[in-house]
Amino acid sequence: MAFGEGGGDATAPLISSDGPKRHLNIVRNGNEWTASAHVITAVIGSGVLSLAWSMAQLGWVAGPGMMVVFASVTALQSTIFADCYRSPDPEHGPHRNRTYAHAVERNLGSNSAWVCQFLQQTALFGYGIAYTITASISFR
Repeated sequence: MAFGEGGGDATAPLISSDGPKRHLNIVRNGNEWTASAHVITAVIGSGVLSLAWSMAQLGWVAGPGMMVVFASVTALQSTIFADCYRSPDPEHGPHRNRTYAHAVERNLGSNSAWVCQFLQQTALFGYGIAYTITASISFR
């Protein structure tokens, strides 16, 4: 039964972690196009605002070159994330890693997961400060 067809408990979670057999009934209808659309909208959301300034600083040769480099890094990172979603086998599981920190913990150990979470939270804090400063400069 797909989501929205009725017949189920309205308070039941959409994805349950009750066991390895339970997640086989979930219907996911996303594909490469919907994933690409989500990535593009996330990148355009903040990146398009600084694109003109960075192109002016780098010029017509280095600017598009750096865009290709960053696009390549993003494509590689997305491929690695997709492979780490289910471990040890990316196709059949048996474990689903719901967060990046869980994937790091399962593949690299708990010490690496702690370092990963620390770096993630530090980066998010830094991004918040950077957006606050940028917004205050823009408002001024």
